[in-house]
Amino acid sequence: MKLDPFYLVADHVGWLRRLLPCGVKLVQLRAKNMDEARLRAEIAEARDLCKAHGAQLIVNDYWRLALELGCDFVHLGQVDLAAADVAAIKAAGVKLGISTHDEAELAIALAAQPDYVALGPIFPTRLKNMPWAPQGFDKLGLWRQKVGGLPLVAIGGLTPVRALDCFKAGADSAAVVTDISLNLDPEARCREWVEATRLCR
Repeated sequence: MKLDPFYLVADHVGWLRRLLPCGVKLVQLRAKNMDEARLRAEIAEARDLCKAHGAQLIVNDYWRLALELGCDFVHLGQVDLAAADVAAIKAAGVKLGISTHDEAELAIALAAQPDYVALGPIFPTRLKNMPWAPQGFDKLGLWRQKVGGLPLVAIGGLTPVRALDCFKAGADSAAVVTDISLNLDPEARCREWVEATRLCR
């Protein structure tokens, strides 16, 4: 399996309406603090928007809704992985991505036989307070060796220039949140990302 090198992370479907037309082909919906009815509506609209734009949708955390609504991927952190029915996810044909930050978490992730593994934060991030120090390029290179042929996603503090360095270090895809969402012109910045990663496709 191959992931698009530009991996957009968005916290509500409004971002997908704005940014999918910029050429995004891989997007994670990382919705928080929503009731189930709104979550279901957000995921369903995100699924339909991605289909219309030829993009793949990754649903963060809410694996039951992802299966119910026929989504492409589920992404789980370590806490959510422990509570998830991985067998049900695989039986439904939904691909699985898992976050990792250290050797112990990587071992847990690999035991679940995921479709990709994420490592972060590579650089300091404005998204949330992290208990882990920035991982850096050496850790990406080490993870590249440990995950073998699995796609490896870098996340945390990335810019288009930093993303290209992550690819050189062993990452297959670069996940981005605040470099776009906090930009004064998110659409223009998104197009910069698409252009910068196009040669990696």
